[in-house]
Amino acid sequence: MPNKAYLEITNVCNLSCSFCHGTIREPKFISVEEFKVAAKKLRVFADFLYFHLLGEPLLHPDLAEFFEISEELGFKVNLTTNGTLLNERAEVLLSAKPLRKVSVSLHSYEVNSIGMSLDDYLENCFDFCKKAAENKKIAVMRLWNKGGFDSLNNEILDKMHKAFEGDWQELYSGYKLQEYVFLEWGELFDWPDKKAEDIGGNHSCYGLRDQVGVLCDGTVVPCCLDAEGTINLGNIFEKDLEDILNSERAENLKKSFQTRNVTEDLCRRCGYAKRFVK
Repeated sequence: MPNKAYLEITNVCNLSCSFCHGTIREPKFISVEEFKVAAKKLRVFADFLYFHLLGEPLLHPDLAEFFEISEELGFKVNLTTNGTLLNERAEVLLSAKPLRKVSVSLHSYEVNSIGMSLDDYLENCFDFCKKAAENKKIAVMRLWNKGGFDSLNNEILDKMHKAFEGDWQELYSGYKLQEYVFLEWGELFDWPDKKAEDIGGNHSCYGLRDQVGVLCDGTVVPCCLDAEGTINLGNIFEKDLEDILNSERAENLKKSFQTRNVTEDLCRRCGYAKRFVK
């Protein structure tokens, strides 16, 4: 059963990143009642709750209440942000007891007009990460752009070395800069898209094995990259999650990953899955 649940609290973002799939869905912010319903059903299957699939979670006005509900349910919360609103929402994040990790997508800066200098943007991100560490919350700065949109990486790294002095510990995914603060490297990848090339079915995936996603309208999807709800397994506001995950389509998808014989069209057109192709 999956142990990670991606609950999209909004599909709205204040940026428009060229590496992000984006969505043609109607803009929506999940309500507090909808969040309660979805989170309660997800808790049976997952210990870790992520406040995104698409969208910028720090835009949501009810963020503090979502943390309170998550704490009551016993979730460990992980959150990914583009970092532009960290100053405005720092108090909410740092005081949130169930918040385990904040990941900051620094690669957002290069492909956007953010309205602030790189120095100011990074200073805000670095300052938040240091405060998060003081509160024993994991802070991860991401540069998931190797192979494209990475011309600022060396400049960013130079500034990061000055902000986080000392020896960095090399890890398989990047570096540990200090206690609770990390840098993650990642290859640029193409989101799954019905118009993308068919990479074949000889690959596996984490979808429905260790994760499940819920879009802000309640649509249950197998992974955190189904941006449009193409593989619609059911609606969490209308059905029990157990029934959704045990449906014929969900079972067939899980089996196809186990046997490396993927038949779902979207999964055969996933740029991230290329790394699992044999």
